[in-house]
Amino acid sequence: MTITLDEGDLAPDFDLPTDDGARVKLSGLRGRWVVLFFYPKALTPGCTTEACGFRDAYGRLGELGAEILGLSHDPVEKLKKFRAKHQLNFPLLSDPERVVTEGYGVYGLKKFMGREYMGIHRMTFLIDPEGRIAKIWRKVRVKDHADEVVGELERLRG
Repeated sequence: MTITLDEGDLAPDFDLPTDDGARVKLSGLRGRWVVLFFYPKALTPGCTTEACGFRDAYGRLGELGAEILGLSHDPVEKLKKFRAKHQLNFPLLSDPERVVTEGYGVYGLKKFMGREYMGIHRMTFLIDPEGRIAKIWRKVRVKDHADEVVGELERLRG
């Protein structure tokens, strides 16, 4: 994994399909804060915990002017099931070609139980209203991560 982005950099734009058949273009969200979280695989325990944390923080993040976007390589059909099963209240984006995950430097070599494989590293980017990266969480612990993001956004907004 080569992380080429730093806080202060312009967030790379993208245009991806969502779980509900719409499309989201990052540049179309200018003027708002964006919480962009990358997760390895829908319907798995860690990813479910993380997504449900953001679901539960949706109101607080909305009051702070933030949109939440979850992004994985999963196909749109699987994202639909994930969103419905856990009543997620924000769009899930599908990046099966790995264009965005590679562009953000979150796709790379992972190790689990002595096995090496390529996949998404769980990371979150907080993007400011001008489209710049305000904060990067490079090592996300899913429990209480959404609260951490809310706290950082409150701090940045003063």
